[in-house]
Amino acid sequence: MNENRVLTFDKAKELAKVHGTPLMVMSKGSLDKKVALFKKHLPRVKIFYALKANPFEEVARHLAEQGICFDVASAGEMRQLASYGVSGDRMVYANPVKTLKGLQAAKDCKVSTMTFDSEFEIEKMAKAMPGAKVLLRIQINNPDALVDLNSKFGTTPEKAPELWRKAKAAGLDMAGLCFHVGSQSISTQGHLNALAVCRDLFDQAAEEGIHFHILDIGGGFPIQKNSYIPCIEQFLEEIKEGLDKHFPETEIWAEPGRYICGEAGTIITSVIGITERRGNPFYTLDEGIYGAFTAKFFDHWDCEPRLEKEGKKVVSCLAGPSCDSIDILVDDYQLPKLGYGDLLLFDNAGAYTYASATTFNGFEVLKAILVE
Repeated sequence: MNENRVLTFDKAKELAKVHGTPLMVMSKGSLDKKVALFKKHLPRVKIFYALKANPFEEVARHLAEQGICFDVASAGEMRQLASYGVSGDRMVYANPVKTLKGLQAAKDCKVSTMTFDSEFEIEKMAKAMPGAKVLLRIQINNPDALVDLNSKFGTTPEKAPELWRKAKAAGLDMAGLCFHVGSQSISTQGHLNALAVCRDLFDQAAEEGIHFHILDIGGGFPIQKNSYIPCIEQFLEEIKEGLDKHFPETEIWAEPGRYICGEAGTIITSVIGITERRGNPFYTLDEGIYGAFTAKFFDHWDCEPRLEKEGKKVVSCLAGPSCDSIDILVDDYQLPKLGYGDLLLFDNAGAYTYASATTFNGFEVLKAILVE
């Protein structure tokens, strides 16, 4: 989609000449645009950027400078942000199952708000962080999500009262509820269903004398990388209507990750090998599925290349540089004839690419930069 192409070929060639390839280019303007759009349509909602989506230091620092808060899941993420001067009250430890190192980091970094979804976790939190503010995560069924998170996380609405009573009895500050409808949701129905469920639970808790004051609506806000993704403005407005209907007075948090950084990233790669296999051109690039293209398998990413070169197109294959035969980016793809050093750009690459790149086979994680 043209509106998502934040990097021109002229700029890409200029950056590649300076920094080499492979290169992850993050757009500061795109990050700011997505934050502004979110705030415009959901003005009551406090943003906690999900650092896991893209933990690149310059991205995290830039968002921190804009006053954004952070969703963190580990000791490493908390200490990373603390090293930038982000205070603990701007983080939520949103991993329902915490490690001992994570709890120690939360204590050291003064991260006092965390989530849970099981009885087992209550004792751990109460022992490590007496009186901590906690949010109980509710399981939400959402078949419209590209990546299901609720098969692993969340307690059922039926079991929720038992858990909030035990958390309160353990001396924890039972502050509210949270949910996550799953990643890259293609409709708002999951969010709207979750809001209705949580409204009932808020009312039930109030009848017991427990007055929740925070609702964390998680992530799942999509990026428009495909035609089937709804208009994001309409998506956010529908959620706003649901919040105004069910939670007009409640403090609302959200944990967008992909939504903020996904469209801001472009990967620049170059052709380093040319041959023919099965009668078709076979090109090797300098970045593969063990690097930033892990998202092809783990995040359902259709990594379609953008090229400057034109000409007659033939069925071709793009492969990564590792010595593993599974390292194929795209196969049976129509491409013009490519030459050594030609650049290929991959848009909508800011989320779950750089974040999950590995050093398999000794290849370094690709360099990342933040540009205006």
